[in-house]
Amino acid sequence: MKKLFPVQHVMGYVFSLILTVVALSVIFWDLSLSTGIFILVICAVIQMSLQLFMFMHIGENGSKTALLTNLAYALFVGLVTVFGTLFTMIWGYQ
Repeated sequence: MKKLFPVQHVMGYVFSLILTVVALSVIFWDLSLSTGIFILVICAVIQMSLQLFMFMHIGENGSKTALLTNLAYALFVGLVTVFGTLFTMIWGYQ
């Protein structure tokens, strides 16, 4: 029964919740802008790596070529989405 319970996934989920609460608490604490941005960036990087390794099983693939190709494609799609949104919402209407 111990092998059937996903302890690592539950711990990853709890840690994700803790990181979310820390990021949300930046709003409630009266922090300077640079301190708040620093805490948010650190939480985002930890959250991203936790999601990649725990829930997307990034370390379980044997082929490094496929892993790097998938990461590069995901990064490309993310950057196109972010900068495309910024272009249409902010820069495109000036």
